Amino acid sequence: MTNSDNRTDTTTTRRAALGGAAALAAAGLTAGLPAAAAHAGTKGDTAGRTADGPRIGVVLYDGFSLLDPTGPVEVLSRLPGADITMIAERRGPVRTDTGHTAVVADRAFAETGELDVVLVPGAGNRGTIAAMENPAIRRFLRRAHRRTRFTTSVCTGSLVLGAAGLLGTRATTYWASKDYLETTFGVTYVPERYVHDGKVITAAGVSAGIDMSLHLAALLTDERTARAVQLAVEYDPQPPYDSGNAAEASPELKELALRLLAESQQ
Repeated sequence: MTNSDNRTDTTTTRRAALGGAAALAAAGLTAGLPAAAAHAGTKGDTAGRTADGPRIGVVLYDGFSLLDPTGPVEVLSRLPGADITMIAERRGPVRTDTGHTAVVADRAFAETGELDVVLVPGAGNRGTIAAMENPAIRRFLRRAHRRTRFTTSVCTGSLVLGAAGLLGTRATTYWASKDYLETTFGVTYVPERYVHDGKVITAAGVSAGIDMSLHLAALLTDERTARAVQLAVEYDPQPPYDSGNAAEASPELKELALRLLAESQQ
């Protein structure tokens, strides 16, 4: 068999596999869904997003933590008709806290209309403090909050909400920032994965944004849909170590955790 024959066979095999996956999706995943939702994944098809789908804006700023926005977006983008936009002070790539990765903001604050949900990620000290002190971010959040169904944050994003004057009486944040949250904003820190207070929902550190987004998904649709999305992204955490709860961590492990974070951030 020639090299050309090998390439042909490989291409055919790949096409067959992709075709089988597509057929399986058509027969199973889209069964029972409204027509618009069933065709929402068609490449180049924007009509699949229903008019009444949730409009979700994710705020980006220099130095944010990558999983804070992308974890929730992975969940929320699977909701029928969801329209998710990355937003920043200006369009273009926005660097994460490590500087290794950037996420593109498709719209500037001034270009953003009404949102059903706004989500604010957290960051390291540099990014969080700069965001808290940025008047453009505070103005945008106050304006958006007047119309949102839910205003949400992940990790130290709750401190940014606090700086904008949007927190209620209860909230959560990254475990190392709990004292600052309480003393600066007069908010009761609740050591839960997420805290729902009025229309403000705050998540604890980084990975807790996924838990919060599943709760939010149920609020925006229903519990059955949220459960299906959890299965779709196979979110079934079984970490190899039982060390993710700050309340149970030793002082030495906390010190090491914070040092590793600080050393990884620019």
